[in-house]
Amino acid sequence: MSPVGLGVPAFAASLRAGVGGVRKLRWSDERIRSVVAAECVDFGRPEAGTQVGAPDVDRLPRLVPMALAACREALGLAGLEVGEATSRRVGVILGTGGGGIDFTLDQADSMNHGKRPSVWAITNATHGNLAGELSIRLGCKGPSLCVSTGCASSSDALGLAMELLGSQRPGSPDAWVVVGADAHVRWETLLGMELMKVIAVREGASDAEAVTLSRPFSRTRCGYVLGEGAWAVVVERPAFARERGTKPRARALGYGATCDAFHRVRPSPDMVETVRAMHLAVEDAGWVPGDVEVIGYHGTSTVLNDVSETAAVKAAFGAHSLRLVGTSIKGAIGHPQGASGMASVVGLIACLSPDDGSGGVIPPTINLDEADPLCDLDYTPNAARASEATRVLVNCLAFGAKNSALAIEMVK
Repeated sequence: MSPVGLGVPAFAASLRAGVGGVRKLRWSDERIRSVVAAECVDFGRPEAGTQVGAPDVDRLPRLVPMALAACREALGLAGLEVGEATSRRVGVILGTGGGGIDFTLDQADSMNHGKRPSVWAITNATHGNLAGELSIRLGCKGPSLCVSTGCASSSDALGLAMELLGSQRPGSPDAWVVVGADAHVRWETLLGMELMKVIAVREGASDAEAVTLSRPFSRTRCGYVLGEGAWAVVVERPAFARERGTKPRARALGYGATCDAFHRVRPSPDMVETVRAMHLAVEDAGWVPGDVEVIGYHGTSTVLNDVSETAAVKAAFGAHSLRLVGTSIKGAIGHPQGASGMASVVGLIACLSPDDGSGGVIPPTINLDEADPLCDLDYTPNAARASEATRVLVNCLAFGAKNSALAIEMVK
């Protein structure tokens, strides 16, 4: 569920075509200067109601129906029906940064104005309960888990699923539905980001200018654009897929995670731990650095992130970094916070390993019209590029000094 299309086919087609999903806000508030966001405008109350039932739309955070839609699509694409024979073999992991913060803020506002809050105010404020909401509605009786590690949440969720699939403990699931979801485009969150000076603020922006304000690696970038969305995969043991005669789209082979232990919002200047996370993921996959063909950059469009991440990739790959092809899809979808990693994983798999018989492409980093001399690698600027690449590394760099990297191999 993305700002550039609902469903994997629409999402992939938009990425390939370089469509931008950043728009002017459909509302205004005098307390903020921000005027743009990447919202899933096609996912409104009717679409949410089809996922959770119309009465529950107002009883749940926005991310729940979005995440359910993504999970159900992933299960369908995997040919996995959760029923009596399979329910205990499938677990759910939700990766989210903000969780139900939108619902929680609404309840606080109600109480501050003397109104009675929802009976679900506490349960919806707890990230883990949102994972439970997904498991209940999907019928999955395996473990129901939640990972919340800032922008690395959904990358870490997939990494955790990979680790648990290797477990031989009794009751260990054969498959996980892993979903990254965040949806909290509100004045309160925008104001908080304005105060940290990490978000693009352009008062009086026109509709035409709004779509260009997320500009990863561009000299004119001025901060990230807050996004929202939900992206899901089914990751499973090969034997479980073979039981259903299902061919995988990709293989999750490697995961690395580290912490700078340096600062709550700034990466360490030496980027040593970011480099180590990439090396760990590559080693876990059984590769050497020269095997990586494509980098899915975190690429937030902040001045600090883009330069630092470029430097980290150079340090991690040396001369091979000049041969790597990279992309940041945040030019198209903004920054969906904890869902970032899964957005990149789904986007790159859908574009590089399409199921419609068309050739693979690397989606572009859009709005990269003016090169930054300090960001001098290949980011696939503005137009998709045909590619037969199969080995991809996806980066996530999170507040809290966290680094996460995933090694994914396409199945052609």
